[in-house]
Amino acid sequence: MDERFLEGLYEAAVLPELWPEVLRRFQDVTRGAGAVLVTVAGGQARWVSSSADFDEVVAVHFERFPGNERTARLIGRNHAGFLRDIDIFTDEEMAAEPVYADFLIPRGLGVGVATAIASPSGEAFILHAERERREGPLDLEMIRRLDGMRPHLARAMLLSARLDFERARGATQALEAMGLPAAVLDRNGRALSINALLSGMIPDVAQDRLARLTLTNAAADALLATALAAMGRTSAGATVRSIPIAQQGERPPLIVHLSPVRGAAHDVFARASTILVVTPVVLGDTPSAAVVQGLFDLTPAEAKLAALIAAGSRPRDAAATLGVTEETARTTLKRVMAKTGLHRQAELVGLLRGARLGATVERTD
Repeated sequence: MDERFLEGLYEAAVLPELWPEVLRRFQDVTRGAGAVLVTVAGGQARWVSSSADFDEVVAVHFERFPGNERTARLIGRNHAGFLRDIDIFTDEEMAAEPVYADFLIPRGLGVGVATAIASPSGEAFILHAERERREGPLDLEMIRRLDGMRPHLARAMLLSARLDFERARGATQALEAMGLPAAVLDRNGRALSINALLSGMIPDVAQDRLARLTLTNAAADALLATALAAMGRTSAGATVRSIPIAQQGERPPLIVHLSPVRGAAHDVFARASTILVVTPVVLGDTPSAAVVQGLFDLTPAEAKLAALIAAGSRPRDAAATLGVTEETARTTLKRVMAKTGLHRQAELVGLLRGARLGATVERTD
């Protein structure tokens, strides 16, 4: 995806009225007839679409086909990337499924592409573009490009959901609305505003220093320093912006998410460059690849391998499951370790399964 799209994505994370424009760009990229972002929290679904016409299609879809098989299969696959209809349905199944036979196909639709993203704090998001049947399914190269955009989507959706799709009227109000430990940082990483929840984590987790906000864990802080330095250059690229902090005592593992403040969002956050949000890792015994990718900047292949490792598989066994060589699996695992800032496989398993890591927290003071 291009830089302009990512800029707009992070603007919309803070200014919800910009989401329709972002969705129109997503619709254009996918050559779709419409696009929609659905947020599910507390059992309630809310959505914003790319146009008034498509909003009507979405509304009828929700009304006539609640809990339909199309959505159920998308979520059930736990795929850490984008999926097309042809990836989860055969032609025969589409012809027999009411949502296709009675609704989508008669309207010339039913060739969609979507991804489901699970947030560690409980929200679930679906980004979906609906294409006309005459267009046919997206090619695999476009799917690869969309998968590369997915970590950015996860961050923007998390922030937008915590702001509850309502305009923030100031940095402090926005941080309070998130309900999570958070801070707004300037271009040098200095804290412009810290909410009470993050203040309560000082100095055990973070430290508000004159030079910049730091993390007490040295490995995590090194990733933070690199990420903050890169934030001013571009919103694209492979820089780690979801940083793990190992469990200590009774405190669960944490993930520090960084979202850049871009464009019109500066109207709300005047001198801000970055929004930092801390989320606890509250996972089951075996996290899915979708959840793993939602936590970190992993590719679908990396997320699948990490999920298998977290479930107890050795690299050799994971390689066999994924249909790759053991050397490929070990190379992929090295990339996962680099992106999560960890050094031992046991630490990765502990982090993803919420187990005690036994890691010593290193202070920077």
